[in-house]
Amino acid sequence: MPRASARKGTRSRSAPPPVKAVGKKAAPARPAKTAAARPNGSPRGVAAKPPAKASRGAAERRASEKTVQAGRTMPAAETSAGASRGKYVYCIIESGDPLRFGPIGIGADPSDVYTVHYKNLAAVVSDAPLEVLDSTRENVLAHERVNETVMHEHTVIPMSFGTIFKTREDIVELLRSAAEAFGDVLNKMQNKLEFGLKVLWDRDQAIREVEQDDEDISRLKQEISSQKGPTYFARMQYGRLIDAALQSRSERYVADILEHLREVSVASRINKPIGDKMIMNAAFLISRDQEAAFDSKVKLIASRFDKLTFKYTGPWPPYNFVTIRPKLERA
Repeated sequence: MPRASARKGTRSRSAPPPVKAVGKKAAPARPAKTAAARPNGSPRGVAAKPPAKASRGAAERRASEKTVQAGRTMPAAETSAGASRGKYVYCIIESGDPLRFGPIGIGADPSDVYTVHYKNLAAVVSDAPLEVLDSTRENVLAHERVNETVMHEHTVIPMSFGTIFKTREDIVELLRSAAEAFGDVLNKMQNKLEFGLKVLWDRDQAIREVEQDDEDISRLKQEISSQKGPTYFARMQYGRLIDAALQSRSERYVADILEHLREVSVASRINKPIGDKMIMNAAFLISRDQEAAFDSKVKLIASRFDKLTFKYTGPWPPYNFVTIRPKLERA
């Protein structure tokens, strides 16, 4: 199970779907999504069922529609008939043998998780309703739980939350049509884990330090304090100088931290910080045999920067370094 430690030294469907591994300055990984959407824009993996009472003209139009699903074309009647259960896909792994992971999948009563195969590729799946799943805490945690369980023994290409296929055959077609791409990514991600690192500071304390260290800012602050008339323009200048100084200082911190972690990581990805207190929001791709070294290095860096707070989480599947976009499109 992932571990999280905080405070100073503790530690993304047309076939084939594009799959890529991302390195150090890669564009942000985007979650997997379906192209067909409900009116509210939420992704949907299956064609909608017709109403129970429909006009003859509407029925004829539905009969003429076709759906392209995971690389094969099917009449609309086929996609809507018996569309109560589908296959929820958690991740892709390399395995030629059928595997079962037990009742740990999505559902009020956790569903059994097993594999669907094409040659030496396997999709880790469970049976699920053919509908758009709500991203409730329970559903998201179940998705994460399966991926974390599988990655203990296998290299994982994680699928985004809510990826559902209609049939086992559709999943086999996905694996077949993208076999080369999946194989390439699995090779690159072999024995790799992801760790997250967030670094926070006390902004007010940082401002006080900047005021003491920068003579121009210090002098301007004194002028504002002693000035009797309007101080609007002086305060505007003071704010710009403070923002620039804080930006420069935080960039130096981040550059220093990245430099120290580069020797124990395969790749890194910098995401946008959240809020005023966070100055670094990064993901690191680590080889399994470097996990202990990475852990020690984070603790060492945190001990040096005692004014910063380090939030360290992992291991995770390589969410930030792999992109899978399966799509379902109307013809």
